[in-house]
Amino acid sequence: MTETSDRDPEQLFPRRVNGDLVAPRLGLPPSRAPLEGSAVRLEPLNAARHGAGLYRASHGDTAALHLWDYLPWGPFTDEAAFMANLRDTSAMLERVTYAICASETGEPVGMASYLDIQPKAGVIEIGAIWFTPAFQRGRGATEALYLLLAHAMDDLGYRRMQWRCNAQNAKSRAAARRLGFRFEGIWFNHMIYKGKNRDTAWYSILDSEWPALRGAMQAWLDPTNFDAVGMQLQSLSELTAACR
Repeated sequence: MTETSDRDPEQLFPRRVNGDLVAPRLGLPPSRAPLEGSAVRLEPLNAARHGAGLYRASHGDTAALHLWDYLPWGPFTDEAAFMANLRDTSAMLERVTYAICASETGEPVGMASYLDIQPKAGVIEIGAIWFTPAFQRGRGATEALYLLLAHAMDDLGYRRMQWRCNAQNAKSRAAARRLGFRFEGIWFNHMIYKGKNRDTAWYSILDSEWPALRGAMQAWLDPTNFDAVGMQLQSLSELTAACR
């Protein structure tokens, strides 16, 4: 497909190709522990605890079913098939998956995972992300992604955070740019999923870029950035763009 939605990668957080020596600083493997925010709580996925709520959230109506359009799996034929997939996902050693729960109600409103976890190289990815339609692009959804980013970069010491998505998934690509991820390019014919070709768009945040982006996200999440009816005063895209 023709690239139209991202600026030239070289113009965003200019980087240099290098072979510099790297002081040993291994990333730590993520532990399966909750991540607490003010609007959301990320709980390690537990099919028995979260399954019924996640199924309702992701299969309750036509809009919810479209959450699966760009994921390699789903939607599922029934709750039993969905629960079996959750059990398999939570048992994976190579990824850590969270149920994203609204703090106010405790109800699941989405899922996200740490993927491609490479502690020796200091590389990690967040992916397999979905939120209920009503929760998308709200303060809680942004806070959930911030918690994952901050935990990996600040607590676990990773030096590269990745974001990969179907190049046709405009919403995911817009979310990456909004958070300050830098577009790196497209891998064409990268995958086959659900019988279709997938070209994959790549984005990243490096440890050298993270402090400024962390500050931008914290400024956006601050209660003073919202008016009495909860409308943002300054957009996150504006704040992350200023970091460039």
